[in-house]
Amino acid sequence: MAKDTSKGPRHVAIIMDGNGRWATQRGRPRLFGHHAGARRVREVVRACPDLGVKYITIFAFSTENWKRTQVEVAGLMSLFRRYITKEAKALHDENVRVRFIGDRVRLDKKLIDLMDELEELTKDCTKVNLTIALNYGGRDEVARATKRLAEDVAKGILKPETVDEETLPRYLDTRVLPDPDLVIRTSGEARISNFLLWQSAYSEYEFIDTLWPDFSAEELARLVKSYGKRDRRFGAVPA
Repeated sequence: MAKDTSKGPRHVAIIMDGNGRWATQRGRPRLFGHHAGARRVREVVRACPDLGVKYITIFAFSTENWKRTQVEVAGLMSLFRRYITKEAKALHDENVRVRFIGDRVRLDKKLIDLMDELEELTKDCTKVNLTIALNYGGRDEVARATKRLAEDVAKGILKPETVDEETLPRYLDTRVLPDPDLVIRTSGEARISNFLLWQSAYSEYEFIDTLWPDFSAEELARLVKSYGKRDRRFGAVPA
């Protein structure tokens, strides 16, 4: 019997938090937790189709994460390169389209080339849309979008009086994606940490205690089911 996913979230976004604490609890370095967290992504993405989730966006590295130690940042950049190289074929074979959002200016050329290659390799995939936020910050994204919009106004492409809340999203990194229906943050922290600020204006939120490396497909299924029970009114009142 086919599963009824009509009331489930089409787009789930996840703030993957808790890798470092997970590693510390086991007496291991923080990068050990990040590697465990990367493996968890694979399981969660594979679970999406059966749950009716067409889009999944994960927060991999924020614009604020550069403040971490040089060792941890270098290790994360190495992990991203390794992840893309290792997972590219599997993602393509499993019909997963991959996109990256965020400012690429501070990223090294090798990583950028791998990101471009993965986007090109999976551009025709249709089963799941995986978006990876890398060197991403919501405020930075809005600032960059506003700059591009202002440039188009200056060029006469846009008239100032026509700019409204439907205009700016066309300049965001996520312009080809629907807004997230459900945003999940793991590890017990109850804040959004500069993630998808514009897009999540009417998203439902779940703040859970599970550390990201322990997050499972079963827990995702539970949260998706819980979402289906919510009354989504978008500012209106029940009929």
